[in-house]
Amino acid sequence: MKTQLSDAERRSLEQGRPEAGDSAARLSLALARLTRVLRRGGDLAGLGPGSISALATLVRSGPMRLGDLALREGVAPPTLTRIVGALEESGYVVRAPDPDDRRATRVQATDSAIELVAGVGLGRVSRLRDRIETLDDDDLRALLRAIPVIEALAADEG
Repeated sequence: MKTQLSDAERRSLEQGRPEAGDSAARLSLALARLTRVLRRGGDLAGLGPGSISALATLVRSGPMRLGDLALREGVAPPTLTRIVGALEESGYVVRAPDPDDRRATRVQATDSAIELVAGVGLGRVSRLRDRIETLDDDDLRALLRAIPVIEALAADEG
């Protein structure tokens, strides 16, 4: 698989400092497509991407209040309340009083959720590795050089 620059991107690179221009739109679209490809397949236990994302956040970050989880996930609190309710019914999260404020409740991932998220992650990594292995040497080198840049772009601002 050989990657291609557009004519505008090639000219921009040849003229000194490149301009983002259409490259930002191309990268956004490519990342969205790649995400969809990686989400396909694998056993998600009947859960949608929003539920898997919320579980992954809880597994990675530990117990938190619903409002904090809604903020991290970028969803409205009522939406997250529905997601957490379904996850609780399925045995993937439990609610407990917040030790800092007994009036508040925190939600935390169960052992079943931790196993599910690990499996989802392994499946996605495996599918990505399979795709990466189809790259020719030049494209693989370019991808490896780009990883730190993509990580910086993806880093939380706060």
